[in-house]
Amino acid sequence: MKSYLRTKDHSVTKEEFELHHDTVLDMLITHPRPEHLERYYESDSYISHTDSRTSLVDKLYHMVKRLSLTKKVKLISRYANGTKTLLDLGAGTGDFLATAKQEGWRIVGVEVNSNARNKSSEKGIELLSNLSQVENQKFQIITLWHVLEHLPDLEEYIEMLASKLEEEGTLVIAVPNFKSFDARHYKEYWAAYDVPRHLWHFSRGAIKKMFEPFGFKLVKTKPMIFDSFYVSLLSEKYKSKRQNFFKAMCIGLYSNIKAWGTKEYSSHIYILQKV
Repeated sequence: MKSYLRTKDHSVTKEEFELHHDTVLDMLITHPRPEHLERYYESDSYISHTDSRTSLVDKLYHMVKRLSLTKKVKLISRYANGTKTLLDLGAGTGDFLATAKQEGWRIVGVEVNSNARNKSSEKGIELLSNLSQVENQKFQIITLWHVLEHLPDLEEYIEMLASKLEEEGTLVIAVPNFKSFDARHYKEYWAAYDVPRHLWHFSRGAIKKMFEPFGFKLVKTKPMIFDSFYVSLLSEKYKSKRQNFFKAMCIGLYSNIKAWGTKEYSSHIYILQKV
């Protein structure tokens, strides 16, 4: 396994980590993996566990989040087939599930962070703390919105996902793409590396290769257009210690323009069906 890049935890501890390249799967692996990962999430700046709107980055995140919630529900509805049962893993503060519930979905959510679960509960969405608590139930759709990259036991978790999905059910996964232009531009400052919280860093080919042995077929890949702007804004802050809003927006836009040809967007949504 080759050394690919040295980067650091920009948001919490400032500790350095290496990214190793698995050339067989074409993905990167964070090294070393800390024994106590939970302490790297202990930050008010970890936005998916809060509803903070204090900074410009926070406000941009929530603006994009509002726009994307309805789109996400429309996306999964294309693969609905009767029961409309949905399991969302890494449900954060529950906004996606709340939107899906309004559209008639029967929902179950899992979120390990207690603070996020409490905020979700305030919205009337009760979340479980562990996937193992979902017993004797199968779902038509399972979603992981920027969650797969956080999971320590990746193959074991994929096996569990397969067991919780109905026959011909659909798995929807969103993850960053380390082959995007913004990743190559910002290098060790690329915010979507987010080590060591992100243990795995995927390419488009890696998702297909990783899920096929577990009985999944990749049926569609969709770009997440807004991610390049948000990630570039954070990356600029890490790189120059300043916001550099205009420059970040230009890099984000250029990354999307480049991706029209290369198909390497900052993040992708992968639609996989159980076969």
